Amino acid sequence: MEKNVGGTDRTARLILGPVLLVVALAALTGFVALDLWLLVVVALVGAILTVTGAVQTCPANSLFGLDTYRPTERTEKEEPGSEQVRR
Repeated sequence: MEKNVGGTDRTARLILGPVLLVVALAALTGFVALDLWLLVVVALVGAILTVTGAVQTCPANSLFGLDTYRPTERTEKEEPGSEQVRR
């Protein structure tokens, strides 16, 4: 799959996802009171957000035609393998 998650979308996923996973872990250990079904939903959403933010690909974005990924353009100098040998 092509990358379709970037910018603010990716940043939000990489912040909110782990936060939700910590909340789920806190609920699992008894520090936060959540119903079991809500605990499962929070953990699942947190995991999905974290993974899609990390791999920069989201099937839901593809389904709805959303693309927030903007690749950075590299100049010829920056491309790997384009170094010139000096003698």
